Amino acid sequence: MACDVDKMIEWEPDVARWEQVAGVIRQRIADGTYPPRTRVPSVMQLVDEYGIAQATAQKVLTRLRDEGLIYTAPGLGSFVADQA
Repeated sequence: MACDVDKMIEWEPDVARWEQVAGVIRQRIADGTYPPRTRVPSVMQLVDEYGIAQATAQKVLTRLRDEGLIYTAPGLGSFVADQA
């Protein structure tokens, strides 16, 4: 099923796509769309939703993990970390 990526995000030409998608997920965490201890989209879900490559989607999750916003439970997925 193809999705209309243009409705999901308007790409900025001078910012890497992984940074833009990370910004969307970061905002969703901040506004409570993804509350603490709930699953964030997987690599494949990001690929499907944004039309990005798997490597790009992995970079999104890696950045959010490095920032302490999410954690990954092997075999279960990535989840929103409790925020102090």
